Amino acid sequence: MKYYIIAGEASGDLHGANLMKSLMRHDPYCSIRFWGGDAMRSVGGTCMRHIRDLAIMGFIEVVRHLRTVIGNLRFCKSDISRFCPDAIIYIDYPGFNLKIAKWAHKQGYRNFHYISPQLWAWKKGRLRTMKRDLDALYYILPFEQDFYAQNEMPQAHFVGHPLLDAISDLSKQKLKTNNFQANTQNTTHDSRPIIALLPGSRKQEISKVLPDMVELASRHPEYRFVVAGMNLIGQSFYETYISPTRGEASIEVVFDQTYALLSQAHAAIVCSGTATLETALFNVPQVVCYKANGLSIGIARMFVGKRVKYISLVNLIADKPIVTELIQTDMTKQRLEQEFQLIASNETHRQAMKEGYAEVHQLLGGPGASERTAQMIIKAIS
Repeated sequence: MKYYIIAGEASGDLHGANLMKSLMRHDPYCSIRFWGGDAMRSVGGTCMRHIRDLAIMGFIEVVRHLRTVIGNLRFCKSDISRFCPDAIIYIDYPGFNLKIAKWAHKQGYRNFHYISPQLWAWKKGRLRTMKRDLDALYYILPFEQDFYAQNEMPQAHFVGHPLLDAISDLSKQKLKTNNFQANTQNTTHDSRPIIALLPGSRKQEISKVLPDMVELASRHPEYRFVVAGMNLIGQSFYETYISPTRGEASIEVVFDQTYALLSQAHAAIVCSGTATLETALFNVPQVVCYKANGLSIGIARMFVGKRVKYISLVNLIADKPIVTELIQTDMTKQRLEQEFQLIASNETHRQAMKEGYAEVHQLLGGPGASERTAQMIIKAIS
């Protein structure tokens, strides 16, 4: 069979790689063409667009890059026509993917969407077109089951969360402390507790939150602060905010080792997104922070209204405040310091958060999302 997979973000690249492995296991002679990143490249297939060229977030940012978006849409349609796949698999990235799905449905292609857009938060109007254009939708959050049942979407299926697969695979590799330390800038033994700084996967996110993280680190030499960097962002971009000449020489950046870092972290400061759930699954106490373009935030709040009480996946899944969320104006130097003290040194607070994590883990079920999704797609097109 021939599969065309479109992932436009770092998390999609990770989940796309695991899905590709499952597809290849059950369909060993398959041909795969994809939009993704280094994780998907490492599995095989042919990469047509890299995620470093696709990660655009926010209303204003999309408008600024409109010409690029339109060009990518045109290229994608022509590339699909040349490849003529048996199945097109869309991984999240709804602003782009649902436009392609609409076109592909009219052309007679089979459409499968893996990881649902957050329709329960906003843009519920997309349901109508998704019912029309998608052969199947595979969602990963347990509370989405009620949403799709209430909105009568029979082609929606709960498959579990693919992060459980990714973390399970890495735990099998037995992450060791020295594997992480050998790849940091600090080559000497450092016994200070590690604080992981996860500033996001897009430059827009990083530029908003990393300066606050760095400022916090400058006040706490008793901890070892390590930034989870990404090679696709580039070392020079992080150095813009972490420079020895500015007095932050002790802050380290490690690239593409987020899970190794979290496996050893005492606590974490995390930009809202998939990383909040990853941090919880590694049982690391965290503070969630988020800043964005003010106009983009204003528009988002107008659409979301009061439907969504939280922004972090941990709190959304639990439907209660397990982790503190510092959003926009709430993310001040004083609040960040206060919450950091709690997750770093208040054992009662740390233990309560870990108990909340255990509830979230139970709600997610077990691993196997990639396998279940691959098998259902293969069965549908066979």
